[in-house]
Amino acid sequence: MSAIIHHFVVHQLAINEAQELVMVPRSQCFEVTPQIETLAEQLNHVYAGKPGKGVGGLAPAEEGNFTSLLQALGEDQHSFYQFSLATTEMLKKTLLEFGKIETGFLVFCQYQFLATDYIFIGLLNTKQHVEIDRSLELNYSDHLDLAKMQLATRIDLTERRINPDANRYVSFIKGMAGRKVSDFFLAFLGCEELVDVKQQNKQLVNVVDEYFQSEQLAPEEKHQGRQQMVSYYKEKIEQGEDVNISELAEKLPQGSASFVDFARAGEQVIEETFQADPAVIKSLNKFSGAGGGLTISFERKLLGERVQYDPHSDTLLIKGIPPNLKDQLLKSS
Repeated sequence: MSAIIHHFVVHQLAINEAQELVMVPRSQCFEVTPQIETLAEQLNHVYAGKPGKGVGGLAPAEEGNFTSLLQALGEDQHSFYQFSLATTEMLKKTLLEFGKIETGFLVFCQYQFLATDYIFIGLLNTKQHVEIDRSLELNYSDHLDLAKMQLATRIDLTERRINPDANRYVSFIKGMAGRKVSDFFLAFLGCEELVDVKQQNKQLVNVVDEYFQSEQLAPEEKHQGRQQMVSYYKEKIEQGEDVNISELAEKLPQGSASFVDFARAGEQVIEETFQADPAVIKSLNKFSGAGGGLTISFERKLLGERVQYDPHSDTLLIKGIPPNLKDQLLKSS
């Protein structure tokens, strides 16, 4: 399902000849063409697929903060273009205050997806591509590197309008390992993280496993339940919707006890709804781990069949070694 694009504009943060961080503005918003629609949908898809996002709300509107700019946009005091210019200048100011140097293209997009209004803001870098024309000449061009999007936020305008006090309408990418965004990006937004999406998803997987165990489900029932959960997660990520505990309960094998009651009665606090973390899909399909020079990964359904685990001796027994690994082992023996 396609998104309806209302506004799309890009400005640049760059280092000038005096080694100063400056804003290079575009003169106006892009005309919404099929190419812009495709790019906006790609941005939405990549953002939705990013794992480990944080969720929160914005600080009250004060003169000069991001919330006041968003409020002025909503009240038609600013055009979207003016909003984008002021926001870019604010991010530049925040970077200088924190002594950070981040350059790239700041992308702004206001769009509607599945009857929900969003504003996306992301700082993207470029990567070089090589193309060969009909004369077999090599041409070099820079493309936005969507896959490495690390500084981005999406504001759910519909949720902010309907349920502002819940403070669950702002999501943001938390960054790569060892690189947190909380120091300047959250300060720029005036956003307080209230829900750790990665932790909520991890807790949900643990609770599902505990529920299966308490209901003494057969291995095949457990496997089918996890596959139903995988399908549910894929659907939610594709549609950009939140995981809902009550909805998920309807997809799981039914035991003597209600999964919803079981989840709410547990020691781990789980929100009724939260964003789906794509990393859950892998964890439901596979066991994996690394440490001490050893990396192991195998499908969950193999445990108890080709793979046996003895917790007393902390030993894995694997029957049927993959041919390429077996060949390496035989050559080294």
